Amino acid sequence: MKSPEVERLPQHRWQSIYAGAPFWATRVGFLFGVGRTIKLSGSLTGSDKLGHFFSQGLKYYRSHLEGWSEERIAGRGRFNERWIFGQWTTSVYSNADLVANWEGYRFYRSLFEDGIVPGKGPLVRFRNGRAEIARPFAWSDHVNDYWDEALNPSHWGASLEKALRPKLAALCADYARAPAAWVPRGGADLAERYALLGLRAAPENRLDAICTQAALAANGHERTRPPGGSP
Repeated sequence: MKSPEVERLPQHRWQSIYAGAPFWATRVGFLFGVGRTIKLSGSLTGSDKLGHFFSQGLKYYRSHLEGWSEERIAGRGRFNERWIFGQWTTSVYSNADLVANWEGYRFYRSLFEDGIVPGKGPLVRFRNGRAEIARPFAWSDHVNDYWDEALNPSHWGASLEKALRPKLAALCADYARAPAAWVPRGGADLAERYALLGLRAAPENRLDAICTQAALAANGHERTRPPGGSP
C-alpha cells in the first residue's frame, strides 16, 4: 500500500466525515482512524476491504472446508459484524465489509474449483503433481460498487448517525455536480446477489437520499425517513 504506483486518497480521520464525532460514537475508529480510499476495478473502496477479502474470506473458506453450509457461514459473518468486528466496537454495521468477506471466500474457492466465477475455471490447476497458474487473477471478478461504503452505506448507531448526517448533508454540492456517481451500478442485481449475507440496507444514508431530503426541507417540505431506516 506504500507503493507510489498505488493511487489513493490522502485520507485521515480528522479530514473525514468522522472528524468531530465523539469517542463514544466511533470508539475504535476514534483511536485508530480510517483506511485510505483506493480504486479497484473502477470502484472506490477502503483499503481495509483488502484485509476483509484475504483474511475474513479465508476464515469463511476454512469453515466451508469443515462442511459448513453457506447459510451458516453467512450467519457467522452477520454475528461478527454485529459484535466484535463491527457495530459493537465501531457503531457501524458495514454492509461493504460483509460483501468483501464473501468475495474473499469466493476467491479462495475459485483457486481450485470450476465455475465459482461464472464462465471461468479455477485459477490453479495441477499437472504431474505440480501446481500451475491456469488463468490470471482479475479484481473485476470480485470487486463491484457494493465495496464502496458511499454507494452501499452502512447501518449506523444512533449517536454516530447524529454526528454524520450533517457532515454528509454538507457534501450535497458534490452530489449535485455528478448525481449518477452516487448510485451503485447494477444495484438491483447486487442486492439480489448478496441477499444471503443479511445486509442491513440503509439507502437513507446514501448521498442521493440525504440531499433529496435536504432539498425538500429547504423548500419547507420535510420528508419522513423511509421505512427500515436506522433508529
